[in-house]
Amino acid sequence: MFIGVTRKIFFILFIGFFKLLLSQEEYSDYQKLRQKFENIEENDARAFPFLRPYISKAKKEKNYKELVQGYKDGVFYSSENRIKLKYSDSMIWAANQSKDGDLKSIAYLEKGVIYYYHYKKFQQALNEYLKAYEYSKNTKNEFLKYQNLYHIGVVKSYLGYYQDASELFKNSLEYYDREKSRSNLGPNAIYNSKKGYLNCLHQLIICYRHLEQYKEADSAIQIGLAEVGNNPEYAQEKGYFLLSKGISEYRNNQFQLALSNLNQSLSAIKKSRDFSRLSLDYFYIGKTYYSLKNAKESMIYFKKVDSIFKENQFILPELRENYEILIDQSKKEKNQTQQLYYTTQLLKADSIMSKDFTYLSPKIHKDYDTKTLLEEKEKLQKINYLGTIVIIVLIIWAIGMVTLFTKRHKKAKEVKKKYVLLEEKFLVHQIENVPKKLVFPVEERKSSLNESKVEELLQKLKSFEDKKEFTQKGLTLSKLATQLNTNSNYLSQVINDCKGMNFNKYLSELRINYITNLLFENKEYLKYSIETLAKECGIASRQNFSDLFFELNGIRPTDFIKNRKQELDNKNNL
Repeated sequence: MFIGVTRKIFFILFIGFFKLLLSQEEYSDYQKLRQKFENIEENDARAFPFLRPYISKAKKEKNYKELVQGYKDGVFYSSENRIKLKYSDSMIWAANQSKDGDLKSIAYLEKGVIYYYHYKKFQQALNEYLKAYEYSKNTKNEFLKYQNLYHIGVVKSYLGYYQDASELFKNSLEYYDREKSRSNLGPNAIYNSKKGYLNCLHQLIICYRHLEQYKEADSAIQIGLAEVGNNPEYAQEKGYFLLSKGISEYRNNQFQLALSNLNQSLSAIKKSRDFSRLSLDYFYIGKTYYSLKNAKESMIYFKKVDSIFKENQFILPELRENYEILIDQSKKEKNQTQQLYYTTQLLKADSIMSKDFTYLSPKIHKDYDTKTLLEEKEKLQKINYLGTIVIIVLIIWAIGMVTLFTKRHKKAKEVKKKYVLLEEKFLVHQIENVPKKLVFPVEERKSSLNESKVEELLQKLKSFEDKKEFTQKGLTLSKLATQLNTNSNYLSQVINDCKGMNFNKYLSELRINYITNLLFENKEYLKYSIETLAKECGIASRQNFSDLFFELNGIRPTDFIKNRKQELDNKNNL
């Protein structure tokens, strides 16, 4: 018991130690390249002009880790499913070149997700998941481990093993819940963990519904809706929870409420291109109208389910009833042609589901469940050898932690010193909202410009600075030239000659000096997030704002805010 607890404690501390080490590193060239496209939405091919240089750089340098990431981005931004598959195959190739088990697991998992999510080909998806699982068995990457468990749970749920699947989702849910709440994670890690949490919660709701654990399902739905709120980043997940809520309301004969939530969920589910959940949505809208004695309207939605099945050759087991209703309605209308068609469609659906079940059911038990039991047995056999290893590694960890905290203390002193220098600069100069460059005398200007026109343009620039118009989002040299009734080349030349810098540098200094001034003078701004501060001064990217702040002030905005708050607290306590 003691060894098991010690091992768990060590593992948590060990992972924390390496995450702290990684947090000290500066942003790489690859990360700078990714900033150009990482905010573009999924399935938007406009990302590729920026993504291709990233992939080319990784290929040239044989940096397979970054190459896997580049191909993964290719999957994410491709608008066509066949292109997504091609990029996933490239991911697998790059991962195999790297000899890294984690990268191989990520690559096979990605291909499995394409087969599951975009094609609903469960057989191919499970084959890829099991390959991913094989490579992830010895991983130290907890996120990757639970990703694999989640996807195996999805297959189990599809097969009807809801109790087994629910246990996998509960374990994954617990992990993602811990991760999304950690204060030392970056925004991307928090976002991914919350996505994992919401997806697990949605799958768990499905299991609860089929296990007739309706109270637990309704509770989970409320938790999910509270988590997503109105955040557009989680619109798809909100659509799933609204769908689940509509199904619950239909079950409780709350038909008008059901229609409202089912219809609200449609937009997000359509946008996500998840045709299986779209079918489910249409089915329950049809059933709701059917219960309201509006057979004509209900048939419209039941036929939409058939259209999706016809196009994709996939149907969820619970939608079998859709064809039973259509067949009964055809009998009532004495329409033998339709009755024959829907009977043929039902037989085809039964054939597909039967084929999937025959293939998947024994494979998931043999290739996953049996392996899992054998792995647990091996772990129990090895546990007696771990005590000594844990002690040795803990000693190494302790030495590493002392080194790390010494390094962090030294860095904290340097940050404090830079903050004091910046504060002195503020007190002396009151940080004007203009770049700290002298205007060049006429004789020192690099080119011959019409002096009167230059003075006129400088007055316009002064007005532009005084009115804080530099905080406009998406401001470019061309846009500013239009606003000032001049042309881009002339404006660029005046800024270069008279301000001593190019347009981008000029705009950056205006914005960063402006926000720095606000942070010094108004303590309310210290409560704002980095994203909000960036938007306040007209910078779209959080990372770009942080880098520019550091470049001009010698200190990261998070460090500046921390030191400013401490200084104000100290003054208040005097």
